[in-house]
Amino acid sequence: MNFTMPDQNEDYIYDEASGEWISAAEAARKAAAPVQDETVQVKDAVGNILADGDSVTLVKDLKVKGANQTLPRGTVIRSIRLTGDPQEIDCKHDTIKGLVLRAEFVRKR
Repeated sequence: MNFTMPDQNEDYIYDEASGEWISAAEAARKAAAPVQDETVQVKDAVGNILADGDSVTLVKDLKVKGANQTLPRGTVIRSIRLTGDPQEIDCKHDTIKGLVLRAEFVRKR
């Protein structure tokens, strides 16, 4: 909702996002500015960008905390999910539920 405030030379508009009165020209610039994409890009060990549903391969042996198990290098993890953290991915594995891996230890297939 915009309210205009009369001024001597220029109109001002109340910007609810910032809670301040801004000039009409500045409001027009904000409206015309492209919206920045706020999604997080997750990159694997070699710099490939990961997406939901990708399959990845482990690049080193990983001890899994709480499972007393080691996942060997070359293990394929299918259907990953991004968590919103640029360094972590949520995974499903046959023997381990709720597996979260660091993106630096996987490579996209």
